Amino acid sequence: MNWPYEWQIGWRYTRAGRTGRRNGFISFISAVSMLGIALGVAALIIVLSVMNGFQKEVRDRMLSVIPHIEVMSGDGGALPDWQATARRARAHPAVKGAAPFVAAQSLIARGDEMRGAVVRGIVPAEEASVTDMAARLRDTTLARLEPGAWRIVLGAELARALRVREGDSVTLVAPGGQVTPAGVVPRLKAFTVAGTFDSGHYEYDSTLALIHLEDAQRLYRLEGPAGVQLRLADAQAARSVASDLVGRLEPGLMVRDWTRTNRNWFDAVQIEKRMMGIILTLIVAVAAFNLVSTLVMTVTDKQADIAILRTLGASPRSVMGIFVVQGAASGVIGTLSGVMLGLLVAFNIDTLVPAIERLLGVAFLPGSIYLISRMPSDPQWGDVWPIALVSLALAFIATLYPSWRASRVNPAEALRHE
Repeated sequence: MNWPYEWQIGWRYTRAGRTGRRNGFISFISAVSMLGIALGVAALIIVLSVMNGFQKEVRDRMLSVIPHIEVMSGDGGALPDWQATARRARAHPAVKGAAPFVAAQSLIARGDEMRGAVVRGIVPAEEASVTDMAARLRDTTLARLEPGAWRIVLGAELARALRVREGDSVTLVAPGGQVTPAGVVPRLKAFTVAGTFDSGHYEYDSTLALIHLEDAQRLYRLEGPAGVQLRLADAQAARSVASDLVGRLEPGLMVRDWTRTNRNWFDAVQIEKRMMGIILTLIVAVAAFNLVSTLVMTVTDKQADIAILRTLGASPRSVMGIFVVQGAASGVIGTLSGVMLGLLVAFNIDTLVPAIERLLGVAFLPGSIYLISRMPSDPQWGDVWPIALVSLALAFIATLYPSWRASRVNPAEALRHE
């Protein structure tokens, strides 16, 4: 293929310095610039992949306990006909399971210890179609929740804080006490601990308690379930499915998806990713703008060549294009190298990190301290493409001034010193 001569000369300048003694220093600076771009791009991809991995790990543990969507009565009372609501919700193609529930905040006491908790009333057999934790414990711990037995299943951290274990008795203090001449007397009910669960998510392990649905209705004086929990085929589509269900279900119901109930956490994660991306992009920018010094030195060294090209009829625009090609080639090589290195490390970080830990004899995430004791990674093309495009754009911008300076070289002035 007959490439434009600007491309050919620019590519030749990119390669020539590596073999000529005269241009060895320029070649070294150019190589350092490409290496800096590659390392910056690779670091950005690896860091964002690890952050995505931690986010996915926490999200999966969170969704093992909570439903994807909750449908509740707008006035906070019981649903008029929860079976009809569940049937309408199941008619949506994205909904794979539905189960009734009651949720309320209460105090759980044991001796001198007292903790606030979210008490959730469930039907164990139906709850298994909504959450992974219920499916895992359906035939063991949750099977002990029977109507009228007044048994309770506590989160592992909540049980540890109350210093209770299976078979112990706890007292549940429900809101809405009775008014007597002596004052307001809270409603108290004794429960037997049927077992504990450990989801690996501290927020729920320390604040969630499960009881049978019928016990919850009697305790909180409800005529029926307070809402319906839904499980979706794709948890990431929860927000759009919730919007669709608002139009399908009867009016007066409140539809809430898991991304809204945990909005603060996800907003914090997005801010962290954005700030980390900005910081690491600055590293890429520094490496990209090192190309300015490389091209300025190249222009100074190639002034005689530029003058000859101008004498032979090359326009200032063509001269500028030559050095744009040279700088852009360095940027493309550095960016592609960084993308390949970053993806290679990101896809194999689960084997690289343990190997480094064994080699150094240390543990970066000790299991005794951190709930997540391994280094997860989840590379996403939605992060890789913007990183590559920003790197290429910065490298291209860095070539503009030296290229413009090359186009302004005066042939007569340059050849006079030769």
